[in-house]
Amino acid sequence: MTAMDLKLIKMVSDHYWEKKESVVDKISFKGRTFYNKFEKISAPLNQTVINKHIKGDITVAHSIVNSRGKVENIVIDYNGRDPERFYHKAQLLLREEGYINFTAYKTKTEGHLHVYIHKGHTTLAEAIQLGKMISMKLASKQPKQWRMFPNSDMPDEYNILTLPYEVYAKERGAAWSKHM
Repeated sequence: MTAMDLKLIKMVSDHYWEKKESVVDKISFKGRTFYNKFEKISAPLNQTVINKHIKGDITVAHSIVNSRGKVENIVIDYNGRDPERFYHKAQLLLREEGYINFTAYKTKTEGHLHVYIHKGHTTLAEAIQLGKMISMKLASKQPKQWRMFPNSDMPDEYNILTLPYEVYAKERGAAWSKHM
């Protein structure tokens, strides 16, 4: 994983979240209780922190939503058993929907993927709606084994994703897309 691969994400870098061994805080949200193991660190997410994460010394997550309520990426967090099949179906659907810039990353757990759809400056409400639409269309083609981020069913402290470890596949504005 290179620094350039992570720059594709355009993640919020003015703070980061570090996983702790015990529960950091208890959050009540929409009648549910969440036990958060990630502590917000109000320091910049820099290459030193990222390198510690990649080595496995610490587990670091980044926020999906920035301080102005804008979202750069809509993320599919796939937790199934067949990443090749899932990515193929997701790739076809995303192209069909007009998304030509997206990247899939491998996570720490074997077979799990984070597919970052690079949408650009999008409001939180619009990102949630687009995520629900993409999820619904994917669910019509295969069993649902993923979560969408950002997500309105979880508090802001849970709209975070751990940093990826390796690039799985990239899709960048294919030349054929202008003919569609």
